[in-house]
Amino acid sequence: MKLSRMNGLRASAIGALVVSGALVLSACGSDDNAGTKPNGDKTSAAASNIKCDGAKGQLLAAGSSAQKGAMDLWVKNFQAACEGVEVNYQAIGSGGGITKFNQGQVAFAGSDSALKEEEVAESAKICKTGKGVNLPMVGGPVAIGYKLDGVDNLVLDAPTLAKIFDNKITKWNDPAIAKLNPGAKLPDSNIQAFHRSDESGTTQNLGKYLSTAAPADWKHDPKSKSWPAQGGQAANGSSGVATAVKDAEGSIGYFELSYATANKISTVKLNTGASAPVEATSENASKAIAAAKVKGTGSDMALSLDYATKAEGAYPLILVTYEIACDKGNKAETLPTLKAFLNYTVSEEGQKILAEAGYAPLPADIAAKVREIVPTLS
Repeated sequence: MKLSRMNGLRASAIGALVVSGALVLSACGSDDNAGTKPNGDKTSAAASNIKCDGAKGQLLAAGSSAQKGAMDLWVKNFQAACEGVEVNYQAIGSGGGITKFNQGQVAFAGSDSALKEEEVAESAKICKTGKGVNLPMVGGPVAIGYKLDGVDNLVLDAPTLAKIFDNKITKWNDPAIAKLNPGAKLPDSNIQAFHRSDESGTTQNLGKYLSTAAPADWKHDPKSKSWPAQGGQAANGSSGVATAVKDAEGSIGYFELSYATANKISTVKLNTGASAPVEATSENASKAIAAAKVKGTGSDMALSLDYATKAEGAYPLILVTYEIACDKGNKAETLPTLKAFLNYTVSEEGQKILAEAGYAPLPADIAAKVREIVPTLS
């Protein structure tokens, strides 16, 4: 398929995303979640098929903490296969990664949201003969975690969530919550809503979901990576938000599903308008991701996600993590390593090991298109 046809590309069947067990998009930060790393045999097998293609020296990268666990797997295998190569990925958040990329401090950045127009324009100063492009690499659900004794199956919808995070609903027994949870013993206690204190693509994806699915109730800038609303309590990184929710009765917050799984935090089911509320699972998120459209042009693979889907079993609060690199104008000394590493991460081997380790790989058609683009980076 030629690059000029990418705008019409749709992610293919969900089958490319179906994996054994419960898939989660790892958002590890400094955490080492149990069950996210393959055993030695899998690592050795994957490493044996990696093509180093002239990779050498150190490759610096930074950004999304949501993909830190995935990066750990890829880096371990790549370094095992390519002697003398060091890939150093700092999980400092999407905003921090883009800043470092546009300052020329890293060869690529990880971001849970595509570059804004002004960020693309800024990248041209570093890329010189080109610009920064978005290469999707892995996706999954953003969970709404909560701690509320006696309530095991909390259901919320986008308007109610918007009001909670905008400090418009402040009590757990609010009529809007009660209506969605008939028969639940909701306490007359304050809601403690936690959000990210750092710039985050996860925050931006939540904002896009709320502004799309509940436009009358979420009036904030959906493109903001910084928390835009007043009130609530802030914590650093997904790990900080998850820890806060785990420790505080009556709390609610958002983070990648792996944090909920690792910390045994209950998650909200979303009332999307489908016949039944939808649980935050990677299988359910994949049903929404599979309907993504490519909105980028040329070598850019920025995706348009349907946050307002009402499809049966589709979990709409999703994110896709991109690797951001120059399409042209990459530094000559790191270009071979950059291309070899990204060729591996998007390869069948690289995507397969995510599935085996409990992550959500890309839909087949999206992955195939990224595989065409990476070798053209210059």
